Amino acid sequence: MASFTFSKLPLALFLSLSFFLHGALGNVICENLPKDVCAFSISSTGKRCLIETSSREGGTIEYQCRASEVMVERMKDWIETDDCVRACGVDRNSVGISSDSLMESQFTTKLCSPACYQDCPNIIDLYFNLAAGEGVFLPDLCEVQRTNPHRAMVELLSSGAAPGPFPAEASSAFLAPAPM
Repeated sequence: MASFTFSKLPLALFLSLSFFLHGALGNVICENLPKDVCAFSISSTGKRCLIETSSREGGTIEYQCRASEVMVERMKDWIETDDCVRACGVDRNSVGISSDSLMESQFTTKLCSPACYQDCPNIIDLYFNLAAGEGVFLPDLCEVQRTNPHRAMVELLSSGAAPGPFPAEASSAFLAPAPM
């Protein structure tokens, strides 16, 4: 009878710890995350976490993890793994996220690598949306990146991902009717 009790003890301990860890990990609150896991995390409400800076007295800068207004449709309670951060070539210490990194051939090579593209859906979703905001379809960019990296940059630049806005008067000079 004693061996029966002892064999149930590890199982009970395992189940208790599983419920505790699920509760602890199942409620990602951006504002409670340390800076070193903030970027590329998703809160339990589905909002992306990002690092913000604020100035303090004495000129020091404080970094804080905050929930952005950007919602993720298919993921919640997500803290990105170190493996994905390395595979995709992203930086956890990034303050804000920009599509500018898509212009860097080394970055898109890592982002489009099988280790990132196939195994890191959170990062791919983020950059898919950033690329779309620039008028670029990430799967197409990755296909071109794999076959001809120099052409990928030319296509990204010609897609409308311009380095800066044009004044309204100047942009009308570039408008032409579509060919029939």
